[in-house]
This record gives sequence, C-alpha cells and structure tokens, in this order.
Amino acid sequence: MSKLPVVAIIGRPNVGKSTLFNRLVGKKLALVDDRPGVTRDRREGDATLVGVDFRVIDTAGYEDEDAATLPGRMRQQTEAAVAQADVALFMIDARVGVVPLEEEISRWLRGSDTPIVLVANKAEGKAGEAGILESLALGYGDPVQLSAEHGEGMGDLFEALLPYIDREDVEEEPEYGEDDLSAPLKLAIVGRPNAGKSTLINRMLGEERLITGPEAGITRDSIAVDWTWHDEDGEPRAVRLIDTAGMRKRANVQDKLEKLSVADALHAIDFAEVVVLLLDATRGLEAQDLRIASAALEEGRALVVALNKWDVAEHASSLFNGVKAALEEGLSQVKGVPVLTVSAATGKGLDMLIKVAFETREAWSKRIGTGELNRWFEKAVEANPPPAPGGKRIKLRYLTQAKTRPPGFILFGTRVDQLPTSYQRYLINGIRRDLGFGAVPVRLTLRAPKNPFDR
Repeated sequence: MSKLPVVAIIGRPNVGKSTLFNRLVGKKLALVDDRPGVTRDRREGDATLVGVDFRVIDTAGYEDEDAATLPGRMRQQTEAAVAQADVALFMIDARVGVVPLEEEISRWLRGSDTPIVLVANKAEGKAGEAGILESLALGYGDPVQLSAEHGEGMGDLFEALLPYIDREDVEEEPEYGEDDLSAPLKLAIVGRPNAGKSTLINRMLGEERLITGPEAGITRDSIAVDWTWHDEDGEPRAVRLIDTAGMRKRANVQDKLEKLSVADALHAIDFAEVVVLLLDATRGLEAQDLRIASAALEEGRALVVALNKWDVAEHASSLFNGVKAALEEGLSQVKGVPVLTVSAATGKGLDMLIKVAFETREAWSKRIGTGELNRWFEKAVEANPPPAPGGKRIKLRYLTQAKTRPPGFILFGTRVDQLPTSYQRYLINGIRRDLGFGAVPVRLTLRAPKNPFDR
C-alpha cells in the first residue's frame, strides 16, 4: 500500500497558489493577501476533488535570487516540493499573461522528472484570453482555465489531474477515537520571534524542511509536518509537529499580515494537544512569554516550557531557577509546568522534550472512575471542610468527571454558588496532585440541584 498521491502548486508570486490550495483543502489554511510573497514555507493539506483524495502542497512564489537570501531559501523549498510530487500544477495569471520569470520557471521544470499541468488562474471573463494564448508558447499544451477564488473550472482541473491521482494502491488513513493515545501527538511549537522554533523542528526531522535564518519573523503560516519519533524502547510514535509564527506583544503588531500570522498561530494552539512554549535562553523569560503560555492554558491545552539555545546560555543555574520561579508566579492557574532545557543547534534535550510531551498528553487525556474520584473527594472535604458563609453550611455532595482533554469535573452540592474561589482552587490542586493529572489545566463546574419550589 502507498500514501496519498501528491500535487504541488508552483508559480511566481501572487498568481493565486494559496487561494487554489485553500479551495482544494476546503478550508482557509494558507494565509492569503494582495501583496506578493505571503507564503514562505511549503504547506501541505489533504484535498478531495470529485471523490478522489490526494495531498496538496502550497509553495512560495518562485523567484530568481541567490540561494543565501530569503527568497533563495524559499525557492529551495519549492524545488523540494516539486521533487516530492507526483504532479505539479504550474500556475500563471491569465490576466497578466506570461512574464520572463515564468519562462525561466518553465525551463527549470523541463529539467524535472515530475509531470507538469499548466493552470491559467483568474481566467473568468474575457480579460484572460490574451494571457491564455500567450501560455501556449510555454510548451505544455492548452492550460486548464479556472478561477481559484470563485471555484470555476474545478471539473477541468480534475480531468487534468486524474491520470496522476487516481490510484488503487492508496492506503486509507487510520481512524482514531477522541481519547485514543495511539493517535499522532499534535504538538505545537510557539514563542516569540527568533526563539528557534523552525530550527528546532528541522533538527527533529533531520532535514531543512522549514525556512530558517537570522531574519526575525520568517515563519508566517502555521505549518504542520508529520514525523515519527522512536522512544527509549525503539517503538515508533507518530507526531504531528506544528510550527507557528513568532508572537510579539500585541501593541507592537501593526502590519495586517503579521496580525493574520499571529491569529493563525493562536488557531494552531486550538488544534494542538500539547503546546511547547520555546524560550530563548539568551534572553530569558519576558512578559510576552507569560501571555502566550496563558493563552495556551486558557484554551485548555497541556503546556511544556523549553529553554532553547541552552548550549550558549550564561549563568545557566540561576537562569533556570529564575524562569521556574517566574512561571510559578505568573501562571496562577497551573503550578509545576514542566521546564526543560534544549538546543535546536545540537539536538541536545529533544528526546526528553518529546517524551515529556507524550506523558503530558497522557495526563491531559486521563479519566478517573466515579468511585475512585469520590473516595478521594470525601477525604479532601473531611480534611478541609468548606466554609459556612453567614452561618449557613455549604453541603458538597459528590464529584464526577464530565470530560477529558482538558479534564473537566462537575461538583454537585447545595449553595455551591457561595463556594469561595480559594476552596475551588484547593480541590483543583488536590485533583492534580493526588490523581495524576500533573500540570495540565483542570476545569471545575459547580452545579446545585434544582429547587422544586423555586419559580
């Protein structure tokens, strides 16, 4: 059995590649803007066209720049995508026609072994007729005429792709239950710009899958990459790594595209199971790091903190203790968040990071039986009875776990609306400490029985 066939979308900047990518995957996954060069890393997604499934890759706009420059590094990602694909869609803008850069792209593609399908985007109406005629000179025959924005021409695109994507030997994706711990670990790497998030993922993968460099804010889209990690027993464990854009303080974010990137990173936190907050050990912990950590915890995600660039950190011991103390003080909703030291440059500490992430997901997915839970609950209430505001006793009846991921509990009793926050925190901290939930966010909902005489 083989994996899904792969379709890469290539072309110069601003011809509509990301719009077509979003159309094929059925979601607005890739950032789209009028300005050229929005996409930088190659982004993958599962697509379906007329009932046929395939994998589609959105690539950066192809530019003729030195390999050491950022556009040059983006071009290398595009070249890697074409080499990986079963077929490449070479997209032009029908309204603009063929430009010299596209003639150069065409020459490069002819040296590739990957089959090419020419696509003329923005072909609706008569404005694109001249550009469509010009495209015949590229030597790929009649282009597929479509409008990615309006969804026109998808049938013609399907017919052109069918010989390359309709395969009988495609394996079906396994289906996982909601709490299935054998499912791939969804692990998002978040942090401020230049913390080393993309470098860290490249080190894990053992390849330059994501664009890195000294420039701050290279990553714009949240990029998900599938990876297999082998644990200490040599067992393969599936991981979906999610790289995100660096998140600066909100007041400093003025550019529309950066706002979209930050929103995309926050969406990636929603999608993740475990969030790794990556800190730059040479800069320590800043207020913005605590804001990012709080955002992850408020969404109910499990959190792990990793100090990157540990190989070049100064005053390591005092730095580590200072970060732990600041986290304890700054993250009042969760105590004891795991803090690890790593180096994306050397790979040190990465195995421990993934191991802790799997253990944290296990705690985040944990379910406690009602009997065991209430035996603990009775002892907790006996050791520290609830207060009696105004001389009226608050009677706590029983506790039940309503959900996992994050763990959510419902506390039943009378006058629970008067139960102080400090007592609720006492119960939550006890659940974490005594029942094996560790430093994952725990939700507690209070519920009183309905009064039949209350109108």
